[in-house]
Amino acid sequence: MALGKSRLIFLLMLAFCGVCFGAVYRVGDSDGWTSRGLVDYNEWASTKDFHVNDTLIFTYNNQFHNVMQVTNQDFESCNPTSPVAVYTSGSDTITLERPGNFYFMCGAPGHCQAGQRVEITATLPTPDDSFASPSPTPYGSSPSASHSEVLSPSSALSTSPVLHFSKLGLGVTMFVLSTLLGFVF
Repeated sequence: MALGKSRLIFLLMLAFCGVCFGAVYRVGDSDGWTSRGLVDYNEWASTKDFHVNDTLIFTYNNQFHNVMQVTNQDFESCNPTSPVAVYTSGSDTITLERPGNFYFMCGAPGHCQAGQRVEITATLPTPDDSFASPSPTPYGSSPSASHSEVLSPSSALSTSPVLHFSKLGLGVTMFVLSTLLGFVF
């Protein structure tokens, strides 16, 4: 009897768990976040389908660069004076938590004007996207071989999709489970 209840609880946890898959993208692929003109970030972004819960990783030398999330107006004019957020670690991880446009630029003088800026448009994943595995280029391969380079946060060499837990989904799961456990026991 206890084994049956355990199985039921496990199956309910799987059924109600608020889980969705999100890809992890290294901005600029193997070149990273740079002002040396190696990457056309608008072209880079245009070859990808970004969704809510996808994660961007900006890798750069933090002695020379940073990442600023800015408004559309500040993005268009390369104005770093009133950023929405500033990142300076040299390996910044930013999760796209809502649908819409996100604007990023380097705040170092002249870097945005030199092309070190990117606009990301995130959409809600479709039901087919939720369980589809991206077809990434292996790390270090030519970006022209595939349209995206997807990285796992645990390893720069892994190209597996990444599992993200939705806070709302986890909350709903815990509420439903606690309610069901009250009825079961």
